Amino acid sequence: MSKAKKKHPAIKTQLHPRNKHRQRYDFDRLIKASPALTEFVKPNKYGDLSIDFFNPAAVKALNKALLQAHYQIEYWDIPPHFLCPPIPGRADHIHYLADLLAESNGGKIPTGETIRGLDIGMGANAIYPILGHQEYGWSFVGSEIDKLATLSAEKIVAGNPTLKDKVEVRMQQNPRNIFDGIFGKDEVFDFTICNPPFYESEQAVRQEHLRKMKNLKKNRITKAAPNFGGKNRELWCDGGEKQFVGDMIRRSKLFSGTCFWFTALVSRAAHLDALYKMLANEKPTEVKTISMAQGNKTSQILAWTFLSPKQQKIWAEARWR
Repeated sequence: MSKAKKKHPAIKTQLHPRNKHRQRYDFDRLIKASPALTEFVKPNKYGDLSIDFFNPAAVKALNKALLQAHYQIEYWDIPPHFLCPPIPGRADHIHYLADLLAESNGGKIPTGETIRGLDIGMGANAIYPILGHQEYGWSFVGSEIDKLATLSAEKIVAGNPTLKDKVEVRMQQNPRNIFDGIFGKDEVFDFTICNPPFYESEQAVRQEHLRKMKNLKKNRITKAAPNFGGKNRELWCDGGEKQFVGDMIRRSKLFSGTCFWFTALVSRAAHLDALYKMLANEKPTEVKTISMAQGNKTSQILAWTFLSPKQQKIWAEARWR
């Protein structure tokens, strides 16, 4: 017997107004788009249709269905143990980035394939280029340091006619370079986007996930693997998020005239003060912090540009209008 129905808000108002996932998942529509989701959809303890979000296979099947139903993606898959991103959160990131570009373009979002983004560490899932192109027509270069992730992303691009010739995957041979070796000669980007490795070690990943599982399950758990997957280079690096974004800041100065907005996701607000100090050392002309909220979690998009107001105006008029 199911428990009394849990009341859910009709609209997830914390998500961006243009986010396609502000309403509850329509499982009938999702199953129609991707029948493979059927085996994972069952009534929960409240009698509502749902999936087991602690089951990595179920989360992956949900992602496939969301991409097919809402973004017309014909093929999407990732190898075992690679990061399976939350689609609503990644979509929010893309929409807030579009708003950032609009602020520099008279309030109008620049669209079309002439708008070029660089996804730093695109992963095996290629999620940012998928969402950015399907929502706004942008083209992308995705950098990646893992060979298997690169092959997976290339397969996703090849498997979707709408992405062919709009998304290019490039291997970064030196993880600490970030931009070096990815920017081509005389190549420009309108923005960078990055969801950096958050943790400082594998042990930190497992401890944090174990803590969350104990809080959610309300019982004693001694071992648990993340339901969203994630290889070591996707989830952690030396120094974690703060070190990675700091490296981005320092190296971005070398490409100050060939990218309008450098941006990175910052999941821990406590890191912002240190990152602001790093930015002050590099002397960008403008720094912005954009807050995003999903459920109980709040993240920030940290954005900076080295272009003067006059250069920004010339850039927008030449490329975006």
